[in-house]
Amino acid sequence: MIDFTSLLFDLSSKEAALKLAEDISVGFDARGHDPPGRKPVRMKISEEQRYHHAEQKCFRVLCDYLHLLEHWKIEYALKQQEDTWHPLFVEVLQQQSYIEYLLDILLTGSIVERAELIAEHGKEVRKIEQRISEFTARHSAGCDEDRRCLIA
Repeated sequence: MIDFTSLLFDLSSKEAALKLAEDISVGFDARGHDPPGRKPVRMKISEEQRYHHAEQKCFRVLCDYLHLLEHWKIEYALKQQEDTWHPLFVEVLQQQSYIEYLLDILLTGSIVERAELIAEHGKEVRKIEQRISEFTARHSAGCDEDRRCLIA
């Protein structure tokens, strides 16, 4: 890159290196390192990148929750007619279709529909993410035998 810049602008190698450093806002001194007190330049995240990140996170959280619901549907289904309904099975019945609907929008909706979903349901997705974390922590701590540990 230095050789190319040197040829392009008819500069010495040192002058080309200094020009490149200046062009990309990198400080340079004779000892070969930045002047004291100079902070590195941070790249700003564009609005488009921020949206894309939020969409990916939303999709990941909803997929994780759907997989958990599918597991609960099998794990906590009624085995006999006189069994009482487990709270996690009730949660499956209440949430599964709704989560599938939200995922369908993220997969097939227009950019406007997806953006609206993220804007309107961001807080809800964060709550779901927290719910998954809490369940995972309790489950790994062995609370799955105690129904009180599993209730939202």
